[in-house]
Amino acid sequence: PTDPTPLWSQLAQRLRELVATGRLAPGDPVPSVRVLARQLTLNPATVSKALQALVAEGVSTVRRGEGTFEAPDPPRMSDQQRRQALAKAAFGYAVQARTLRASLGEAQDALAQQWAQLDQNRGEP
Repeated sequence: PTDPTPLWSQLAQRLRELVATGRLAPGDPVPSVRVLARQLTLNPATVSKALQALVAEGVSTVRRGEGTFEAPDPPRMSDQQRRQALAKAAFGYAVQARTLRASLGEAQDALAQQWAQLDQNRGEP
């Protein structure tokens, strides 16, 4: 509850992460608004806003009468967009690591371990 980011934005980011790690592949169905809302104990309007944001970004597509699916060819970020997104994520990680009073070496080790785990498990935790 200390994260000031709106819940819909947090959910959209989590779904982006599932796509990035391969847990949601291009063409995979996204659970319905009702199912996600129930599973995550969120208001359906919050879930709907997150899914609408992903559709607007081209990460997901809507098939009338079928539901929401991961885009078969998700949009690619420009190098500048990728660097900005990486810097933002790195900043968040650095803040969290400092809050935990971790040294730079500990933070780097933890990141390297998670990176290796993603490689080993193909994105599955």
